[in-house]
Amino acid sequence: MIQKTVGSSIKSSTSCLSSFLLLFRRNSHSRIRGYESNGQVVEKKKQHDGLFLQKSKGQHLLTNTRILDSIVRSSDVRPTDTVLEIGPGTGNLTMKLLEAAHHVVAVELDKRMVEILRTRVSDHGFQHKLTIIQKDVLKTDFPEFDLVVANIPYNISSPLVAKLVYGSNTFRTATLLLQKEFSRRLLANPGDSDFNRLAVNVKLLADVKFVMNVSKREFVPPPKVDSSVVMITPKEVKPDVDVREWLAFTRTCFGKKNKTLGSMFRQKKKVVELLSLSKVGITTNASDVVEEEEGEDRVLCLDTDASMFKERVIGVLKSNGFEDKRPSKLSHGELLRLLSLFNQAGIFFHSLPMDLHDY
Repeated sequence: MIQKTVGSSIKSSTSCLSSFLLLFRRNSHSRIRGYESNGQVVEKKKQHDGLFLQKSKGQHLLTNTRILDSIVRSSDVRPTDTVLEIGPGTGNLTMKLLEAAHHVVAVELDKRMVEILRTRVSDHGFQHKLTIIQKDVLKTDFPEFDLVVANIPYNISSPLVAKLVYGSNTFRTATLLLQKEFSRRLLANPGDSDFNRLAVNVKLLADVKFVMNVSKREFVPPPKVDSSVVMITPKEVKPDVDVREWLAFTRTCFGKKNKTLGSMFRQKKKVVELLSLSKVGITTNASDVVEEEEGEDRVLCLDTDASMFKERVIGVLKSNGFEDKRPSKLSHGELLRLLSLFNQAGIFFHSLPMDLHDY
């Protein structure tokens, strides 16, 4: 079963543990049906005897066997593969992955889910094929793996995708169940209304393919929105570009993606920021630059420098046909060319080290 990672409370009584172990299904009375290891079906009221799941913390269990099978098939798991699963929850998807793969590495923060998963896997004799890492996935160094299968909590979708795509681990594919709106943004192309910085950064290094939609009704408890499955495949040949410079550049361009580049780079604050980066290579806000200048002469010097620097920036745009173009319409090739032209002219965008939330 796939579960949106995060904590909630369950009853401590050990007599209830076995009823949490296997599939949970909703029936028409909004109950959860637990399948115990002896095959007996026991219905549990979610708010009394079952596993307490909190929507606010992203805990949603996928229960449809047909969809779980489709995800595994779409992932193209091979008998020799090590699969990284993020947010295994109580283990519905995990069990299917264990049947198909050589080994599964499951990253789960919730201690209660870990206990349920470990017991369930042991009951089926798969414990030798499973490694559980009980840590925050964004703060965890992954071991080697061949592919990823994950149901990502909505609130960490962007940094987790960035960690996979821009991280040090090499892998064949990542099959991810994401919020439908997030998936649409990830799949967007230049010229699409949804095209954004997320898509342009991810697709610099990987291809993204739509797999299928999943209704919110297939989860317990149901989230507010539908989901989609996408597959991310790292590119074999990656562009020769400083990643930190690229990410800072796209952050600048896609802050107001539908403005023309000429209009964007004529703004005084933006010019001063870029001037400070090009001079000293560190982050300085426009207000900081002005505050550091003392006296009328230094302010005039700053204004002169900024004016000359703006002419250089606009000159790059004009001479190469970018002045009237909008970031949301540019291809990766065009954006890479523009960044190279700026750098050749001594115009830089990279500042301080970036964390996962800056992608």
